[in-house]
Amino acid sequence: MVTLTIDGEQVTVAEGTTIMDAAKQVSIRIPSLCYLQGLIPHGACGVCVVEVEGERTITRSCVRPVQQGMKVHTNTPTLRNIREMLVELLLSNHPAECFVCERGETCELKDLASTLGVKDIRFDTKPPKFEVDDSSVSIVRNPNKCVLCGRCIRVCSGIQTVEAIDFVNRGDTLIVGPGADKGLGESNCVNCGQCIHVCPVAAITEKSCINEVWDAIDNAEKHVVVQEAPAVRVALGEELGLPPGTLVAGKMHTALRKLGFDTVFDTNFAADLTIIEEGNELVKRVKEGGTLPMITSCCPGWIKFMEEFYPDLIPNVSTCKSPQQMFGALAKTYFAGAANIDPSRIVSVSVMPCTAKKYEAQRPEMCSSGYRDVDYVLTTREIARMIREAGINFAELPDKPAESLMGAYSGAATIFGTTGGVMEAAIRSAYKIITGEELEKIDIMPVRGMSGVKIATVEIGGLKVKVAVAHGLGNARPILDEIRAGKSPYHFIEIMACPGGCVGGGGQPIGFDMAIRSLRGETLYSEDKFSTVRKSHENPSIKKIYEDYLAEPLGEKSHHLLHTKYTPQDNVSKLKNILANLKSR
Repeated sequence: MVTLTIDGEQVTVAEGTTIMDAAKQVSIRIPSLCYLQGLIPHGACGVCVVEVEGERTITRSCVRPVQQGMKVHTNTPTLRNIREMLVELLLSNHPAECFVCERGETCELKDLASTLGVKDIRFDTKPPKFEVDDSSVSIVRNPNKCVLCGRCIRVCSGIQTVEAIDFVNRGDTLIVGPGADKGLGESNCVNCGQCIHVCPVAAITEKSCINEVWDAIDNAEKHVVVQEAPAVRVALGEELGLPPGTLVAGKMHTALRKLGFDTVFDTNFAADLTIIEEGNELVKRVKEGGTLPMITSCCPGWIKFMEEFYPDLIPNVSTCKSPQQMFGALAKTYFAGAANIDPSRIVSVSVMPCTAKKYEAQRPEMCSSGYRDVDYVLTTREIARMIREAGINFAELPDKPAESLMGAYSGAATIFGTTGGVMEAAIRSAYKIITGEELEKIDIMPVRGMSGVKIATVEIGGLKVKVAVAHGLGNARPILDEIRAGKSPYHFIEIMACPGGCVGGGGQPIGFDMAIRSLRGETLYSEDKFSTVRKSHENPSIKKIYEDYLAEPLGEKSHHLLHTKYTPQDNVSKLKNILANLKSR
């Protein structure tokens, strides 16, 4: 332990603690822009500077470890002037678009300027004019707004281990991007959107399709259906003034009807359907000697990552589509027939916590209904904007259910939205499929929580099934390397690209706070706990769709509509991109 003094207050902290983190122990918040808890400190912005007695120069508190007897000052005239000047320099190179910027209410640069009392910009510089990168179907990158904090680089390389972006060029042409004049859509970006969460400004945002959805709603010739993912119900309220983690499923359904959607369904129904198909696929592999371990396939960010970095593991990945895409295929087949609507008139919209879902919906194979299965994907943030734009007082809305045909769901479906939830839901139904009996203790506690990797052994019909759960792609790599080396002890593995699972998806309310992500997950577990039906195979609507339409799990119709295939990336092209990126640095 190390004892030091910060602004006259003595504090004792563990050796290796930074000055910034030590200051928090005595309720002192040192301003910063590039620092973010959970990411390796970088010291890029310089705003967090402090003075240490006996040293001639100021030091950056986010990267400076404490020392025994150190005396630190965080609020002196010199420091205030330096911070103000640094922020003025950033503002002088930043587009003055606060009134129309989508991050106007959550812009850390604007908040920092206000906190430091910046009232004038004394530097006369011209903001840069870089080309906006909209090559990705999920994410837009605007270098003109970038403050070069490096957060996005650190989350992409340090947390996700994708390394799709880095600092490119030098001097006044320095930007963050894929390099070699490539766009994100031409890179190995997996569309997870975690870079959006850590960006302090609006240099990285989702590619919005709000206008296209409004056009569809306003078109009397179209029948617009909407589905909403499990994780949206515990995050949408945050965007609309309610406390983090508030469950708003009923208000969400009501709001969507008020927006003009013709039929409001719930992706939770398709989550239950996924469990039935995936559970039967796992059992078939175990009984018939199929490729094990089997890995979940409902996360499109993970699927793109697998295709980029682990294409040799394609046989291990479940062939099940994600709940979004299962629902999309059924909306234009099963629902179209039941409602006697020409499928060409149906516009299928999904509300997702995930930016990668935009990419997934546009994959060329996702048209098994004979049409584009999902036409538009809105993030949680986008649907919140539409609700505000329509003048809906969300907090006062009554709770209403979704349409019953594809809206009823079990508690197992709702926990899909958090890390470990898919695994737990699958175990509940796989036990029934294998043994013919119901699992009594259905709360699988070892797979819950925010640990990066969770493992468990569940005895099912005399077979000890070993399972693993990983969230955050960096956490998945060791498990995948074990499989590649032929040393994996597991039967079934759940992988989610985003830290926390879907509750922390790239389309959720801005922020990289794992405590809030955990709170959202706990709310989903609470909804599951108080659900009348808690197992996917007990959902009456799931039983009905097999009786009336699909016939059986893994059957001919199920295989056509609910399963898919994966595509290894071109390794030659990938190598060329890597070499070009290195050359551009």
